[in-house]
Amino acid sequence: MSHGMKLKILLVLTVVILAGVFFIEPMAQDTSYHQFADVSAEFGIPNAWNVLSNIPFILIGMFGLIETRKLYRERSRESWFMACQVFFVGLILTGLGSAYYHLSPENVTLVWDRLPMTISFMAFFSFILSMHISQRMGAIALWPLLVIGLVSVLYWSYTEGIGAGDLRFYAAVQFLPMLLMPIILLMFPVSSYKQKYVWILIALYVIAKLMEYFDANIYQVLSISGHTIKHIIAAFSGIAFQMAVKSISGEDVGVLE
Repeated sequence: MSHGMKLKILLVLTVVILAGVFFIEPMAQDTSYHQFADVSAEFGIPNAWNVLSNIPFILIGMFGLIETRKLYRERSRESWFMACQVFFVGLILTGLGSAYYHLSPENVTLVWDRLPMTISFMAFFSFILSMHISQRMGAIALWPLLVIGLVSVLYWSYTEGIGAGDLRFYAAVQFLPMLLMPIILLMFPVSSYKQKYVWILIALYVIAKLMEYFDANIYQVLSISGHTIKHIIAAFSGIAFQMAVKSISGEDVGVLE
């Protein structure tokens, strides 16, 4: 199958999924989302472990940023380089924003948790586009993707503020790239880096979401909440991403169009 035909299939899938999302009725944020299993205070910090478990985001984000900067002289002109930098900045901000949210979980503070997450999501998606489809596409898409991600959170916050909460846009921003990326990896394979690390990152994301969903059940069994574990697992996706970046050979990266 030609490269162009694969792109058309990918575009059709994207349109179909987006259409499906927006045929769903608007959904407000369920207030039970803010009710976490572990609300214990430690060291004078409310919801301590859900707050402190964000430290790995900050540390791994800083490590990834420093390690990626070491490539600056050799690779700074590559289309994926900026996406890598933005990803790790987003990871650091996610740690800070999530910690802030968990000090006082409510919709107002949740905005500061979700904004930086969209930065990392979209930067990662831009990286995948650069590596597997087109360097030019990845480079051009990065900033519009970031704007779309940030606007999706601000739109959700605005609709909550006027009593007509609508999560659909944000849900599409979070989940659509994660649905498309495995398809892109399979349809547009490359030999320029070790893709197993991207698969590991995707697996960590899925496991983290499961930990979040079974928050209370895990807390009952382990006395450590699923949400706390979620933070740690999600943070280590940054290590998987860094390993993928380090494995780049510089040969046949994306399609030069």
